[in-house]
Amino acid sequence: MNLPKSNDPCWCGSGKKFKRCHKDVGPAARFIQSVKPGSVSPVRAVPANIVRPDYVDNRGKPKRTSAPLVKNPETIALMRLASKAAAEVVLEVGKHVRPGVTTDELDIVAHEAYIARGGYPSCVGYGGYPKSICTSVNEVICHGIPDDRQLEDGDIVNVDATIFLNGVHGDTSATFLVGDVDEASRRLVQVTEESMYLGIKAVVPGRPISDIGRAIQDHAEKYGYSVIRAFVGHGIGEVFHMAPSVLHYYDKNARTIMQPGMTFTIEPMIALGTYDYEVWDDDWTAVTRDFGRTAQFEHTVLVTGTGVEILTRA
Repeated sequence: MNLPKSNDPCWCGSGKKFKRCHKDVGPAARFIQSVKPGSVSPVRAVPANIVRPDYVDNRGKPKRTSAPLVKNPETIALMRLASKAAAEVVLEVGKHVRPGVTTDELDIVAHEAYIARGGYPSCVGYGGYPKSICTSVNEVICHGIPDDRQLEDGDIVNVDATIFLNGVHGDTSATFLVGDVDEASRRLVQVTEESMYLGIKAVVPGRPISDIGRAIQDHAEKYGYSVIRAFVGHGIGEVFHMAPSVLHYYDKNARTIMQPGMTFTIEPMIALGTYDYEVWDDDWTAVTRDFGRTAQFEHTVLVTGTGVEILTRA
């Protein structure tokens, strides 16, 4: 995206000429930071009767880091149940998204929804993560930690939920509009969701996994957006994050051949501006370096004999 000329109005909305306002800070300040760290409440308890993933009692480090790429029918049947439950959690949280609600309050909704379904919030304790969902607002790309910041009219927020149920994980996310959202952000959210579905459509057995990234990148860049490169989709099942990596941009070296029985996430993060990022001091929250807004959608999918099945449908 091009910066204004010297005598044009500054992009920040001050009413001043660009040369007398933000010209000296350069292209990195194309957007204005809107999200700052808030206070994070204590970790919420999970009833003792709910089965935990292995990393919970291992200081957040998974004891098992790999599993068969091609799942057996029994595992796939369990993943359908877990994935459906994860989708229901996201939809439940989405009903509570509105101006004035804190992301921590959204986390409470999600936490209770996991437990009501007999599942464990996969994020809690994973690598030390303290909450049940990730809530990524505006320029936050991913891994935003729910806190006491209230959602504001015009925000967009991604809700990312993963449940551990019957020994497997189901993972999905969606971006929600908060109140009256500007047209540019609405279009970003729409195109991001379209990009995800085009990536899903590219899942064909016998084809390289790079087809997914090509489909997503082609669509996003057609609108002048950039595809986040640092964070990718992943294999999932008995293990939360495993092979294969699913890039959301084209890379000829992504040669994994998609096979029936493989399960993985497709979760493109699309930015209005640069795909360059920084991570807050909490070691989790990733934000765009120019503070440009990003959106994300995610489904867990199964490669079938003829194409693809979306597992995370409510």
